[in-house]
Amino acid sequence: MDKHFVWLDCDTGTDDAAAILCANKLPQLQIVGISAVAGNVELEKTYYNVHRLNRLMGTSYPVYRGAEKPLQRDLETGYRYHGENGLGGVELPLPEKIPETNEPAWDALYRTAVEMKGELELIATGPLSNIGTALLLHPDLPEYLKRIVIMGGSSKGGNRTPAAEYNIYADPHAAQMVFDCGVPLTMCGLDVTLQAVLMEEDLEQIGALGTPAAKFFHKELLVPLRTQECGTGLKLHDVCAVLYAARPELFSGRPAGVQVETRSELSIGKTVTDLYSDKKFGFQNAFVVLSLDRAAFKKTVYDLIAQY
Repeated sequence: MDKHFVWLDCDTGTDDAAAILCANKLPQLQIVGISAVAGNVELEKTYYNVHRLNRLMGTSYPVYRGAEKPLQRDLETGYRYHGENGLGGVELPLPEKIPETNEPAWDALYRTAVEMKGELELIATGPLSNIGTALLLHPDLPEYLKRIVIMGGSSKGGNRTPAAEYNIYADPHAAQMVFDCGVPLTMCGLDVTLQAVLMEEDLEQIGALGTPAAKFFHKELLVPLRTQECGTGLKLHDVCAVLYAARPELFSGRPAGVQVETRSELSIGKTVTDLYSDKKFGFQNAFVVLSLDRAAFKKTVYDLIAQY
């Protein structure tokens, strides 16, 4: 089995927390660092939420503070879907001792990528502000990254606006930098994540496992389950990115040219792809994931949480 050394970049809300729980138990992934970014909730909440998950999982992954706001826009949070604390109102205790560092996320990411000599893979499940900042401050970063997998975007509509998915909408300027950086890029957008559905009975089944992690998984996800507007069931958007990184055979998609709208207020944050257009960009800078094996996805999530 090939081992993927991964860095997780998260705006730790409910589905980011689910993704971290799953990533921790995927044998194909070795987490080497986690950076927090503002998005679903403010930075101080996303940062300490990762520490809370470290305690819940019994891990000690290094955690770094990142961007408090997008590169050029005001922060727009997602309290409605993630609760004021980002974890659906579930209160998790912090570790007794938190190793604090003054090294910002973008510097830590760059240092780690250089140390790992091109073997580091980046999985981003929030706004791309940290990565955009890293690219600005360390323009040679792409030379040291093996792959980027993002949860974000869509080849069609949006969930924050009719045109845009939230993570790209939140910081479209950083997103455009990531799509242009030249690192092999996989986009797990709404095309696939709206298929990554758990029903309430699935959550109940996981909660019935009875472990602290399983009960947390069940309870924290009830808030987005009951507030999502895009059909029935809970969409595990961010889990798609970590599962794709480890088990791409569960998914299918196509290469495409992708650019991000950064100017029009009507469609800002839209990921413009040439998947379905007669006119092509003339380049293919991303692999766009379009579908998944839903039964296998659901079973895999259950099996991962059952390991706690």
